[in-house]
Formats: sequence, structure tokens, C-alpha cells
Amino acid sequence: MTALSSSEIAQRLEKLTELSLELSNNHDTPLLLENILRSAKSITYADGGTLYRTSKDKQSLCFNISLNDTLNMYQGGVKGHTVDIPDIPLVDANGSRNLNAVAAYAANYKLSVNIQDVYTVGVFNFSGTRNFDQQFNYKTKSLLTVPMHDHEGELIGVLQLINATNPETREPCPFTETDQRFIEALASQAAIALTNQQLISQLENLFVSLVHLINIGIDEKSPHTGRHCQHVPELTMLLANAVHETREGPLAHFSMTDKDRKELWMAGILHDCGKISTPVHVVEKSTKLETIFDRIQLLDTRFEVLKRDAEIKVLKSKCALYQASVNNEGLIAELEQGLQAELAKIDDARNFLRKLNIGSERTSPEDLQRVTDIAAWQFADANGAQQPFLNADEVENLSVRAGTLNAQERAIINNHISTTIKMLEALPWPKHLQNVPEYAGGHHERMDGKGYPRGLRGEQMSVQAKIMAIADIFEALTAKDRPYKDGKTLTESLHILGSFALNGHIDPDLFNIFVKKKVYLTYAERFMDKSQIDDVDLSKVPGYRT
Repeated sequence: MTALSSSEIAQRLEKLTELSLELSNNHDTPLLLENILRSAKSITYADGGTLYRTSKDKQSLCFNISLNDTLNMYQGGVKGHTVDIPDIPLVDANGSRNLNAVAAYAANYKLSVNIQDVYTVGVFNFSGTRNFDQQFNYKTKSLLTVPMHDHEGELIGVLQLINATNPETREPCPFTETDQRFIEALASQAAIALTNQQLISQLENLFVSLVHLINIGIDEKSPHTGRHCQHVPELTMLLANAVHETREGPLAHFSMTDKDRKELWMAGILHDCGKISTPVHVVEKSTKLETIFDRIQLLDTRFEVLKRDAEIKVLKSKCALYQASVNNEGLIAELEQGLQAELAKIDDARNFLRKLNIGSERTSPEDLQRVTDIAAWQFADANGAQQPFLNADEVENLSVRAGTLNAQERAIINNHISTTIKMLEALPWPKHLQNVPEYAGGHHERMDGKGYPRGLRGEQMSVQAKIMAIADIFEALTAKDRPYKDGKTLTESLHILGSFALNGHIDPDLFNIFVKKKVYLTYAERFMDKSQIDDVDLSKVPGYRT
């Protein structure tokens, strides 16, 4: 090929500049690799080309893309046929560097190899090339092989071009020194772009792994709520996609890009990360009297003390009657009857407190009064001193109206969302993830402003945060792994969620899509127990508009 004219050099520089811009903006690695090879072919008028990537163990070169215009060959890449070419080892059986294959030679020595005619060079083993030519009736002549290295000099691939072509005669010709310099420049830029993508991908993977590490810590603290951190993001994305596909109504404008989905998914995974600071005995509190252990056992001991004291008192009275040598049969029968009544009263009180301690039902005013009455009973402690049967802390916990948490413990639990917000807002989020703190930190807010921690109203919240609020509630309602309750059926859960839509707790428009698009059913079939999946009569679901 004759020397390049200034206009041809300018054209090549323009192509190189265009590729440089694409290398900076294109984040689709397979497409980027293919464009690198096609640009290299175009710049040098090459008839064919192959791009190799290093294997994970760095011991061989793997065919990534192979193109040939004359043979109309397209293997690998974005839409090509499956690559059926064997890998090229970088070391031989003895562990020495493989210098027989030209691609391996270029890779091992970090040098470009420009061969004018492969059939006249005896340095390399071109048996594979000759077999290829014979099989496809092709004539390989010139070959340009350029290694690609990252900023640390580590091999990431090899770019190989076949048969430079004279643009006027269309005949194969050698690759010029100018061709080589252009391809070396292109390979260097491509290596930098690929390395940057790999580093970004590694950093993202590291960050996601750290996120999962936090959730592992939460799971280890509370195995009963471990699935919550896994299921909420799944349900969040199901509902978000349903809203994205909605083309009518108040939410018809809502749409998501892939970046938006990644951002929302990340928020879902991190929505309860603040629980890592919540004390285990609060998170795991399965009964009203539980702290490090369930204090109902202490009450059982006190009840036994009361029963024994009652029995001892009666026995002493009987002994006094026998010693008085009076006709005591009637009195003894009366004492025995009183004892049995007292023991029955004690057992009834114990059974009452045991049931109340579970916290599965809402506590009535009558039950609260009975707790107060039992608290006033007296028992003798280890020193023989009379003490109230229940201390103030036990009365407070047994008087919890719903669930097992008292006011202080509820505040501790609720504080996890404030901790979540503090943790997430402390991170230097990149632009495409900057809304993660708002989405994750808003799932306990309410439409009417009565939520926490910031008391936001519906118009102050993003659609994503309101979606997450519904996902968080529905998952909690249906979960079967909580120590203090059973998982509710679909009908029960939708009725509760529907009432929340009517009373200003959750977004009624999102709830309508949740039901209309049967998001609840898709989630149930994937994550809920079959016994919970009943036939829902949507006409009876409060807040649902057909």
C-alpha cells in the first residue's frame, strides 16, 4: 500500500476520535468490544479481524469476536454465531511461555507483531491458519497483532487484523507502519476504557457485597426477620414495574429507566440497614415479658410460692385443730375447700398471664384491670419480706395493648429508620443512586403526615418511597417467620392494606394498582406459603376501585 495522504490520515484521526468518544460513553461491554474491532478493521481496510480476551486464570487467550468480510463470517460479539474456535494457551505444557502462536507471542512479550506474508515466515506455527485457509478456500497474507494492556501493564486482550486491503485494487497487501501505530493507539484507548468499566463494575460489586454484608449482620441478629430484607425489594420492584406499565389514571406519568430500577432496588435492600444497631432483645422480643429471657418463668415461680404458702397455711391450721383435740372434721373440710379454691384462683391467674404474655390478641380494658389487681397480690421473697406480685416494669409490659413491645421498646424499634437515614445520608452516593436515602428512609411515612421519622405528607414523598411503604407493610402482614404472630392470608392482608388506603396510611392509587395488576398474587406465588394463598373476593376489599 502506498503512503497515506494527509486527507486519509485526517479521516483515520477522525474515526479514532469518534471511537474515543464512544469508549467514554458506551457502557455496554460486548458492544464496545465489537465496535473496537470494527473500527480497527475500518481504519486499516482489513478484510478480517479477531479480538481475544484473557481467560479468568490469565493462562490463555479466548476468542471473543471474529469477523471476515470475504467469508461473510461473524462469530461472537453482540449478535454473531457462537464462537467455535479453541483458546490459545499463553503457557505450554512445561509452564514456559508459549511463543509458537503469534497472538500468544505478542501477549507474552507485550509487543506488536506485523507480518507481511504468513506463508513466508517460519518463526511462528501457522498450521491453524493454513487449515483455516484450506477449509474455507481463503488466502491469509498479512497479519497485524497488537496486545492490549491496562494501566498496570496487565494483559487484558489481543487485537489481531488479517489482510490489509488496497482500497483501489481490493487486493491484500501488508499493514503499514502507520497502520500499526494507529491500531496501537486504538488498542491503548480501548484497554483504558475496558479497564475503567471493569473497575467500575468491581466497585459496584464490592458495594453490593457490602450491602449484603450489612443484611447478613441483621439476619444473624434476627433470623426471624431475615427474609424481610430480601422480600421487600422483590415486592417493591414488582409494584414499581406494575406502576411503570400503567397507562391511565393519576400515575400514568410514572416511568423508570434501568438506572431508576437499580436505584430503587438498592433502596429496597438497604431500607432496614439501621436495624444493625437495634438491640437483639428488642428485635427478637416474642413475648411481653421477654428481655434476655422470658420473665414469665419468674412469675411461674412466684405462683408456686403463693400455692405453697397457701398449702402451708392450711396445714398449720389443721395441725392446730388436731392439737386442740376438738371435733375438727367440718373445719378441716372447710379449710381444704378454701385451699382448693385458692389454688384454682392462682392457677387461673397464672394461665391468664401466660396467655396475655404472648401478645397475639389486643388487650382489653378488663384484662388491663386484672393485671393491676394481680400486681397488688403479695408474695414472700427469699428473705421472707412481702413484695407486690408484679413490679412496675412487669405491669407496664403486660399492659401493652397490642403486640409485645412497650413504649420504650417501640421507640427503639422505630429509631431504626432514623439510623437508616443517618447511615445512608453519610455515604457519598453517585448521581444515579443519590435518591436511595429518600426512598429507603420514607417507608414508614404516611400519606396523612402521621408517620415517622419526619412526619411527611403524601405530596412530600416520592412515588418510590410510597411504593416501598406498601411493600414493607404487605411483607410484614404475610410473613410467617415472626416470633410474635402468624402470617396472614391474602384476603386478611388485603383487607388490612385496603383499610390503610382509606385512612390515610398508604397511597390509595398505588394500592389500586397493587390489587388491579395482581401484584399481591405474583408475590404470593413466589414467596408465601400455599396455605396462606386463598381466593380473594376483590369486591369486598376495602379501598379497591375496579
